[in-house]
This record gives sequence, structure tokens and C-alpha cells, in this order.
Amino acid sequence: QVQLVESGGGLVETGGSLSLSCTASGRTVWTYTIGWFRQAPGKEREFVAAIGRSGGTPYYGDSVEGRFTISRDDASNRVYLQMNSLKPEDTAVYLCAADKFGTWPLLRRKDVYDYWGQGTQVTVSS
Repeated sequence: QVQLVESGGGLVETGGSLSLSCTASGRTVWTYTIGWFRQAPGKEREFVAAIGRSGGTPYYGDSVEGRFTISRDDASNRVYLQMNSLKPEDTAVYLCAADKFGTWPLLRRKDVYDYWGQGTQVTVSS
């Protein structure tokens, strides 16, 4: 079993920055790809970013590339999402997820992930 807990959400003004953290537990968490998704009310869960084991290539959704940065620290079992130049359209619940076997571009699909956190709310004011 893998447990994931997100933190760092909050309220930020347009153009501001916010850093999210995904803390994972489990003996083999280091072997998993960790992805970030977001979901706003009435919208589909949207791929944001993903990263494999330490040194792995990061991947980003088109809507956030150039503004968000994903990174991980396997020693502490944490994955971070640095969000800059935030827009109201970024408002959503942000969830992290863990996947064992997926490869890019399959990692864009929410259905390939095995474990999910509960999410943290990010609200960007206009």
C-alpha cells in the first residue's frame, strides 16, 4: 500500500506563487512515478505534471508548462509542485497520485495511477 498526503494549498492572487508537497509512505514508494492532477467542480480531472524516480524526466500538461515545476526528493519521499504565475484557471483541488508501471504518454491518463491522495485546494483570485 502507498499513502499519499498533499499539503500547501491555499489562496493566492493572480500572478502569485504557491508550492505544493506530496508526502508518500510505503517501502517501495521510491519505485513509483508520482503525478499531479487537478480537478475543478464540473470539470474532468486534468493532468498537471509527473516525474519518475530521482533523475527521471519531468512531464507537464500543456496548460502549466513553463509555469509549474515538479521535483522529487526520494530520500524524504516527497514530491513538490512549484506553481508560478498562477491564473484563476488554475483554481482546483490538486491531487498527487502514484503509478508503478505507466510510461509516458500513458502517465497523462488518470486511470493508470494506482494510489491517490485526498487533495489540497488551490484558489487563485482574479
